[in-house]
Amino acid sequence: MYIGNHLSSAKGYEAMGKQAVRLGGETFAFFTRNPRGGKAKEIKPEDVEKFLEIAKEQHFGKIVAHAPYTMNACAAKEDIRELAHTMFTDDLKRMEYTPGNYYNFHPGSHVGQGTETGITLIAELLNQVLHPEQTTTVLLETMAGKGSEVGRNFEELQAIIERVDLKEKIGVCLDTCHVWDAGYDIVEHLDEVLKEFDRIIGLERLKAIHLNDSMNPLGSHKDRHARLGEGQIGPEALQRIVCHEKLQGLPFILETPNDDEGYAAEIAMVKSWREGLK
Repeated sequence: MYIGNHLSSAKGYEAMGKQAVRLGGETFAFFTRNPRGGKAKEIKPEDVEKFLEIAKEQHFGKIVAHAPYTMNACAAKEDIRELAHTMFTDDLKRMEYTPGNYYNFHPGSHVGQGTETGITLIAELLNQVLHPEQTTTVLLETMAGKGSEVGRNFEELQAIIERVDLKEKIGVCLDTCHVWDAGYDIVEHLDEVLKEFDRIIGLERLKAIHLNDSMNPLGSHKDRHARLGEGQIGPEALQRIVCHEKLQGLPFILETPNDDEGYAAEIAMVKSWREGLK
């Protein structure tokens, strides 16, 4: 496994690569544009080249780009869906500057239209924006199930995947806080949860992990992240996740409420857990 955290893309790829190294990271995640939407920063090829050199030197794992939170593929309003299409298309083009990586997004909220309609609209958008030549794998994120979120269980994610034509371009990012809040007991029944994921979706589609503790009890459907070991999931369960044999080789991304010092400490802690595998 590769461990890293969310970084700001405002200063460019080279700066993100250097910051990841300073924090002890072996990968990282970044928003393709402001998390609340807006125009994306211009990509400079020379900046990307410098980052690619760092990534090669440091043996980085795959990096995980994150779509803005405002991108709602199954919104009730057509103009919001059109904006999602525009951002998605643009982001996939931009991802080809760093080929072969991951683009993660929240499936969306159906806003009263019903889950089935939401699933249909998300799949329709994916069929419009995915193309055979892209090297990026698009990841559906597991969600906590608050409000009208789509993706609150493995069945909903699989229902989207089933409707996508280019299934080879689709994967899943499992968020530990989200699945816990959604009702999957990864503390007492991690093996069973992974078996269920494999039965419904297939573990070969699991491409990345968001490693977070949760402020809330199992099945709360609230999505409140906590620092590692300071929430309801706890350090022992998180260590079992990091060290699970079926999750090795994946990028693990921290989305905990932290500053750089806190992230460096958490990355070091996760690395110490990983040492137990050797």
